[in-house]
Amino acid sequence: MSASIFLATPEDKDRILSLMERCHDETGQRSDPDLRDLTVSTLLEDNHHGAIWLIGPQRAPLGYVVVTFCWSVARAGLEGWVDETFIRPSVRNRGIGTEVLHAVAVALGQGGVRALHARVPKTNPGMIKFCEKVGFKAQDGTLLLTDPL
Repeated sequence: MSASIFLATPEDKDRILSLMERCHDETGQRSDPDLRDLTVSTLLEDNHHGAIWLIGPQRAPLGYVVVTFCWSVARAGLEGWVDETFIRPSVRNRGIGTEVLHAVAVALGQGGVRALHARVPKTNPGMIKFCEKVGFKAQDGTLLLTDPL
């Protein structure tokens, strides 16, 4: 399978929001439409915080990947976090996700990003298996702890 990806621009906002709503509905994620709009607008207008890639044809994308950025002292540079990824159910299990995450990782590496991380719920063994297949590995001795502010 060969899936093209392209870095989204503000002109892609409505397509992203539509796909994101489908993703959140499918996963049962409570999501405020105004916050979704703010998130997408922020990432499309200022890529210092992250980037959104659309998958497939620009007029009718098959999905998207959102990567957000943070600075790492340990790596002395930017790290990316796969914050959200979605592929339409009708085209899943064709290798698109694997191909897309590899392409995103290559693009980020060429842009100077030092590592790419993915947060995966322990209750989703399919997603864990997928991430491991793509090349993500659990970090020994590391536990992600969060203080929601």
